[in-house]
Amino acid sequence: MDLATVIGFVGGTVVICVAIFLGGDAVLFVDVPSVMIVLGGTVATSCIKHSLQDVKNSIAVAMKAFVFRLESPEEIITKMVAYARMAKKEGLISLDQEKPKDAFMGKALRYLSDGYDEQLIGDMLDKDMRQTVNRHVMGQNVFRGMGDSAPAFGMIGTLIGLVQMLSSMSDPSRIGPSMAVALLTTLYGALIANVVCLPLAEKLAMRSQQERCNKSIIREAAVAINQAVSPMVLEESLKIYLAPKTRNPVPKGKAVGGADKASLEASSP
Repeated sequence: MDLATVIGFVGGTVVICVAIFLGGDAVLFVDVPSVMIVLGGTVATSCIKHSLQDVKNSIAVAMKAFVFRLESPEEIITKMVAYARMAKKEGLISLDQEKPKDAFMGKALRYLSDGYDEQLIGDMLDKDMRQTVNRHVMGQNVFRGMGDSAPAFGMIGTLIGLVQMLSSMSDPSRIGPSMAVALLTTLYGALIANVVCLPLAEKLAMRSQQERCNKSIIREAAVAINQAVSPMVLEESLKIYLAPKTRNPVPKGKAVGGADKASLEASSP
């Protein structure tokens, strides 16, 4: 689970709720018509802009911002260098026994153990990367669209409330509820956009970039393993993906088969 996302989302919500409670009656900030205008309108416009399947998929993509933990590039490099040592010592067929958690890494190892040539390995992994990026971009676009629509529907709700208020100036008892709709829809639109939709879109963009970096490391390492590049040379070439301050020697290890992970044991080169 990504604690930063959870802390930010929960923390922002708590701060707003505490401010509302300290300022007076919290019930004043609950208005069903305002919620219907902003939330219903935002979802409706998302369905107009995108297909229903894209909207559904965006929810699944958004879950990555909360529960999906990406391995660091250092961990990916460590594993791929270990697989390179294993392939050099026992042959590419030995990689068939490895079952890493990362599905993309599993595909790369399977291509290697099945004897695919380097051109085919590179092409197939590149295609997988492009499709993954396209799915992520669609999820980001859905949430950015929601972030744009929510304030707009907040303004629409404000106009509706003002029309209702102005049409009932002769009845003072109706002015208050109409004004509440006018103001609360703007508040709801701003909150949905700036606390939920736009931050999620930015987090998904960052996650997509991180995942693309990891997949690039795996792709480059798989082609190098197929070419029988020395593990030491492979390690140095993959360090280009790391920040200069983190380019320490990658722990040497041996990939060991397992249902869920490739564990690494210290060994000499």
